[in-house]
Amino acid sequence: MDTVISCAPSTTPTRWLSRSTCQCGVRKFERARARAQSGTRGACSVITAAGENGENGESGAPLDPDREKRYAELFEQLDLNKDGRVDINELRTGLAARGLHRREAEEIVRESDINHDGLLDFQEFSQYLRAHEKRLRLMFHSLDRNNDGRIDVGEIQQSLHSLGVEVSMEQASRILQSMDRDGTMTIDWNEWRDYFLFNPFHNMEEIAHYWKHSHMFDIGEHLTVPDEFSEKERRSGLVWRQLVAGAMAGAVSRTGTAPLDRLKVFLQVHGSTSRGINLWTGLKGMVQEGGVISLWRGNGINVLKIAPESAIKFMAYEQIKFVIRGSKEGGTLRVQERFIAGSLAGATAQTIIYPMEVLKTRLTLRKTGQYSGVADCARQILKKEGVRAFYRGYVPNTLGIIPYAGIDLAVYETLKNAWLQRYCVGSADPGVFVLLGCGTVSSTCGQLASYPLALIRTRMQAQATIDGNTNLTMVGQFKHIISHEGVPGLYRGIAPNFLKVIPAVSISYVVYEHMKKVLGVGS
Repeated sequence: MDTVISCAPSTTPTRWLSRSTCQCGVRKFERARARAQSGTRGACSVITAAGENGENGESGAPLDPDREKRYAELFEQLDLNKDGRVDINELRTGLAARGLHRREAEEIVRESDINHDGLLDFQEFSQYLRAHEKRLRLMFHSLDRNNDGRIDVGEIQQSLHSLGVEVSMEQASRILQSMDRDGTMTIDWNEWRDYFLFNPFHNMEEIAHYWKHSHMFDIGEHLTVPDEFSEKERRSGLVWRQLVAGAMAGAVSRTGTAPLDRLKVFLQVHGSTSRGINLWTGLKGMVQEGGVISLWRGNGINVLKIAPESAIKFMAYEQIKFVIRGSKEGGTLRVQERFIAGSLAGATAQTIIYPMEVLKTRLTLRKTGQYSGVADCARQILKKEGVRAFYRGYVPNTLGIIPYAGIDLAVYETLKNAWLQRYCVGSADPGVFVLLGCGTVSSTCGQLASYPLALIRTRMQAQATIDGNTNLTMVGQFKHIISHEGVPGLYRGIAPNFLKVIPAVSISYVVYEHMKKVLGVGS
């Protein structure tokens, strides 16, 4: 009989390893024997097994020594405190270090924690990996259509097409490159297994959804480029559930940062060197004039316009995408084409809902008792200034879409790809916090480029409330600001705008992820 090592409690030894590999990651036979002789339970114990030639004492199926050694090494890496168990926090840390979402840890524990103690011993860990590898191998063979042991770009595209998910060759190549470690432009079994080992997917549909809606195709949540959806996803209602999740995230985010937004608008219109208004005096003046609640003036209409803007943008994007795609039935757009389509869709949505932007600015700047509500504000503007007042500032607003979205997109993609190449060579997903950081930096760069146009737009929207420049055009506003305040005048109010970026992005992400779970969006 051979002496073998088990990581299970000594009363229930069910998984066996060779004497060179310990199931809790301690690979020295002598150390395991010393633990067993000292009476340690639940750790490594040395027993005499009836299994021969490394067979599994439970099923009689031979174990792969290389695979068991790999499992032991993985377990040892995850077991940070070396107690022979992996808890949820250790698993989250390990997944984050591999560029994976920490939330996958909960799913892995839920599937593998047999005794429901919230901890994974090596038996539970290895049993989960064996079952998961079996699923992964079945999925690998379903993709490997010519049975040559490798997956190429064409097979990825064909397999996704059979699942109702259309991707271009460019997108299929990006999927492949994210897993191709040896540079052969094909994926072998080892590359496939290692990439998805800690992704708890159960079938190709889940992997297809991950590929399609993962951050490989995500170009920033605050960009004007909508997501791509298949016909099946449209029929299932996924599109509208995702739009609702985004609208809820935007509503909570805007409400949470409304005081900073109102301060920004106030400084854009009333802030100048001659008046001596800065962040503190502006905030203090608003509170003194209308109380703390006045910091949320204009937030109602700002939240209200989210739904129509999102819906119009999506519908316009679908139509513009069809025009760009032409007769390529089922084809998808490249990133550059999506940017063009998204920018045009954003401009279309802004054209239709722009009067709400003017109302938002006027309500944000209103004094106590000036308007009784949105309808009263609209009625007074129409009566005193006419219909044209609802489109003042439209030109600089539209001109600002391209530089903001273009720079935002370019910086976001550059930062994300640089991080992937340096720190996450084997993954297409750099992790949530890296993506939030990339989004924050890219949004800031986009604002620096487009902010002067945004400031001129706001002043034109509010110019009836400003003494001395009620009839200035876009060029006239620009000359007036330069002559009276210099170049810094074009950036009045940018400080609170920067201050709200991080909380706005963070709140949006948290609420969006929560709403996706509530509405059943995503895997």
